[in-house]
Amino acid sequence: MDEQKRIEHQIELATRAAALVKDEPTGHRFRGFAEELKRKLRRMMRRGQVRARAYELWERAGRPADRELEFWLEAERQLEDEWEERKGVGDCS
Repeated sequence: MDEQKRIEHQIELATRAAALVKDEPTGHRFRGFAEELKRKLRRMMRRGQVRARAYELWERAGRPADRELEFWLEAERQLEDEWEERKGVGDCS
C-alpha cells in the first residue's frame, strides 16, 4: 500500500472511531488525529505538485545544470499563488 493510500485509510479509521466512541474526550482525540493526518496528506500532495511543476519549468528552460533550487522555489511560488487564488474564489461563493 503506498503512503497516500495508507494515510487515507488511517483517516477513515480515525473518523469512524470518533463517530463510534461514546467518550467525548476520546472522540475529540480521534477527530484531532484525523485532521492531523489530513494536513499531512495535503502537504504530501503539494510536495508532489511542486516537484512536477519544478520539473516542467526546468525542462522548459532547457534543463540547465545546478539550478534545481531556483526551479523548486519558482514552482512553489506559482502554486502558492494558484492555491491562494482558488481559495479566494471559494470565499466569494
